[in-house]
Amino acid sequence: MSINKTRSLLYTVARLLGDVKAVSSGSPKKIGQRIARRAAGKAAGKTLRKIFK
Repeated sequence: MSINKTRSLLYTVARLLGDVKAVSSGSPKKIGQRIARRAAGKAAGKTLRKIFK
């Protein structure tokens, strides 16, 4: 397994653990913030991909 695949796997696991932590906190506010931030991050990533493509 290459270093890039390992890093990608670790980032994926970290992202999922963040989701689990937000849900396990039981706070609707934290869950909502998590959803909003992930959506904003995806939108920003798509925009930046289009700019630097």
